[in-house]
Amino acid sequence: MNIILDLLLLLIIIIYSYLESLVKVFIPQRRKSVAGEIVLITGAGHGIGRHTAYEFAKRKSRLVLWDINKHGVEETAAECRKLGAITHVFVVDCSNREEIYVSVNQVKKEVGDVTIVVNNAGAVYPADLLSTKDEEITKTFEVNILGHFWITKALLPAMMQRNHGHIVTVASICGHGVIPYIIPYCSSKFAAVGFHRALTSEFEALGKTGIKTSCLCPVFVNTGFTKNPSTRLFPVLETNEVARSLIDGILTNKKMIFVPSYLNIFLTLERFLPERALAAINHVQDIQFEAVVGHKTKMK
Repeated sequence: MNIILDLLLLLIIIIYSYLESLVKVFIPQRRKSVAGEIVLITGAGHGIGRHTAYEFAKRKSRLVLWDINKHGVEETAAECRKLGAITHVFVVDCSNREEIYVSVNQVKKEVGDVTIVVNNAGAVYPADLLSTKDEEITKTFEVNILGHFWITKALLPAMMQRNHGHIVTVASICGHGVIPYIIPYCSSKFAAVGFHRALTSEFEALGKTGIKTSCLCPVFVNTGFTKNPSTRLFPVLETNEVARSLIDGILTNKKMIFVPSYLNIFLTLERFLPERALAAINHVQDIQFEAVVGHKTKMK
């Protein structure tokens, strides 16, 4: 009898959720304030991290900027200060667990407890698998996913105590679908998406619903890491437009942020297509970028 009641309740929740989503399409969602929040952004010395810092600075957040590149992160900080934000700079290697833990403790002492973290630092080495060096594979996973674990573990106790915070995982469309010649990157981004989903589920199980989570999944972004990217079906995005989509998702507590937003529809359709149709779509997309193939740099 209990299972029948549970199934009926499940059906009601599913219908309500669809109606709620439909209403949200037409009614603008309420945006939360991030003024005064202590925001840690990794990989803040360039690209998405830099422009995300600018977006938080405009909203009067207190910024903690991490990057391995001292010159780059200081440039970002200078612009954030011009925008009126209190900004703290730390040179941190997000592939080094001990350095992460030491830096988090330093942030707690000098700044306070971080309430929003944007795990953005990333690494990619475009190459076929046999041309990819072992240390490049290791570095990709250390930065793109293991760093997320160490940073989140270090910051989470204070968030859990207050039941307040926001953990942002910067992943990629490559965390939902694969592209040749960046196997370690795709694998690490699948792990990042899994990390976000599992962490979200764990907060719900623990009743810590005051801690929000978001996961950013854009298509190719013009960050300079992947040289000369192009595709027929999707635009190559600029970092400032991705950052604007990210901040909008954070302010509305959106769990999965696709850029462009219609990627979600494409990925849903992809689940129902046969392999031959998917191969044809990949052919039409004609994704290209510079990669090392057979130990030689080529456009692939």
